[in-house]
Amino acid sequence: MKKNKKKIFSTYVHIPFCEKKCHYCSFLSFENLNLKSQYLETLLMDIKKNYDKTPQKTLYIGGGTPSVLEISEIEKLINCFNFKKNPEITIEVNPKSANKNYLKELRKIGINRLSIGVQSFNDDILNSIGRLHNSACAIKTIENAKSAGFENISIDLMYGLPNQTLKIWEETLDIANSLDIQHISLYGLKIEHGSKFYKKTPKNLPDDDLQEIMFKTAIKKLKKFKRYEISNFAISKKFQGVHNLNYWHLGLYNAFGLGASGYNECGRYKKEEKLEKYIKEPKIKKEKRTKIDELNEEIIIAFRLTEGINTNYINKKFDINFEEKYSDILNKYITSKHIKKTKNGFCLTTKGLLVSNYILSDFLIY
Repeated sequence: MKKNKKKIFSTYVHIPFCEKKCHYCSFLSFENLNLKSQYLETLLMDIKKNYDKTPQKTLYIGGGTPSVLEISEIEKLINCFNFKKNPEITIEVNPKSANKNYLKELRKIGINRLSIGVQSFNDDILNSIGRLHNSACAIKTIENAKSAGFENISIDLMYGLPNQTLKIWEETLDIANSLDIQHISLYGLKIEHGSKFYKKTPKNLPDDDLQEIMFKTAIKKLKKFKRYEISNFAISKKFQGVHNLNYWHLGLYNAFGLGASGYNECGRYKKEEKLEKYIKEPKIKKEKRTKIDELNEEIIIAFRLTEGINTNYINKKFDINFEEKYSDILNKYITSKHIKKTKNGFCLTTKGLLVSNYILSDFLIY
């Protein structure tokens, strides 16, 4: 008897084009838009062929810079999908490529959540990382989004940037606090292979100690927001990112577009990463994963969320005794006050969040 296929209620769509690639960016994206039409033709074909018409709870259009697309192009993508009642439909936008009329049209075609790549409200910092907009442009974009009818606006902010002092970072946080936005995602600068900064490392980068202070300062200053994940803040539970929460709770999701990663009942997969090859045939590559891989992922993801590890859940899922299996590591970090006991298990403390990558590496089994 054939097993029923699990329903998937979230979808990610990747748009790999930008007006200009930022200096820190290592994502699959291209400044050359010559292949945009061919790419979109293949993308639409891929969706129509492989999307099973299940009504979606979330749709996330990311990049790159999706706002380089025409409204009609975005509308064609959205129209490929069926939706549940009150879905979360998010698109990433760059302040430079999203004027007032563009935002109004986005709202008309069904987009109800914006993720705006602000990064900083300091013009010198923005210029140093290769952003096309300035602070005034970013603020105006947020104001235009409100007037266009958006009631769910998220902005990205970065710390640890070249020449970024604590004072400059505090000023950015103060401006963010003053704006009528519902969500903030924080990112510490990581210089990764494939970025312009990797080829030429900038001078005057804040050291680890200053980055730690910057992160603590953000938690302290963003008081009207509630942190629900290591670096994500929402003014209330209503405005937590539903799409990303599905990732963090290891939910299934569709993925369409160049290099997009998905997760279905057969496991994780990744779309073709070469643009010309994707346009010719959008193949997928399945990831080979063991039960140990799944356990490692479960631990890392759970510790990213403020509620942390639920030991009853993880014990049942993997047939283990979490406290016994990881007793030495837990005792080490509870003693150092990086991890604390909770009602349902364990979570990172604020001190632990600052060095989470280091701590979580101790839990990994190879």
